Amino acid sequence: MDHSVLREDMVDGLEHSLDQFDEAVNLAMRNVPRHEFVTDSPYQNKPTAHRDTNTTILAPTTVARLLTALDAEPDDNVLVVGAGVGYTAAVVAEVVGDPHVHAVDITRSLVYEARTNLQRAGYEGVLVDCRDGADGLPEYAPYDRILVEASAVRPPRKLLEQLADGGRLVMPKGTTEQTLVAVEDGDIAEKFGPLQFKPLLVDGEQTGGIVRNRTKREDPEYEGRSWHAGHGWEQDWIDWGAHR
Repeated sequence: MDHSVLREDMVDGLEHSLDQFDEAVNLAMRNVPRHEFVTDSPYQNKPTAHRDTNTTILAPTTVARLLTALDAEPDDNVLVVGAGVGYTAAVVAEVVGDPHVHAVDITRSLVYEARTNLQRAGYEGVLVDCRDGADGLPEYAPYDRILVEASAVRPPRKLLEQLADGGRLVMPKGTTEQTLVAVEDGDIAEKFGPLQFKPLLVDGEQTGGIVRNRTKREDPEYEGRSWHAGHGWEQDWIDWGAHR
């Protein structure tokens, strides 16, 4: 069957299954050739394990939920934290335009793959760089919208600093139990229900890394406060709120 027919069927299915589905995102997902980014059943509504990294390619329904919450408009300057294979960035580019989309990923091989996929699919104007996502991409800030495709207890401070006035940051908030939230002016403006993402990584935790290095981010995040992180633990998370 033709890819365009499969793509229409995929989005029609999302329309029926989602309570909220932004019209601009709906149209964008009908236009983006997902088969250029995902080779394994690209138009089935399921997450896919990446063939080379410990990464999960998001299911179309998850992309639709994230971008509906993001609520981007044409010409918005957008940062995608967690470029992955580049599909989400391509859908955003359909909404806001290629030159307005920037994406970062901590895994260098994924950065190269995302660049290749985006160029092949016709979105060569999207900039993809290798960075710790919690640091954002300050060179191109401020951003009207920031999408974080990884979970965290709270939005990283540097990302909030890169938001434009009136900007919106969307992320899965939480640890074991996560909720998709939109943050505006430093506070949660909307909630969009539960979902489950892997945690936001720092240098030393990306694919192939063996060092747990979360203090590298969390110590600066809490610099100047009366309580600081300990060192040398082997836990995934610390509930910082309990120590404030």
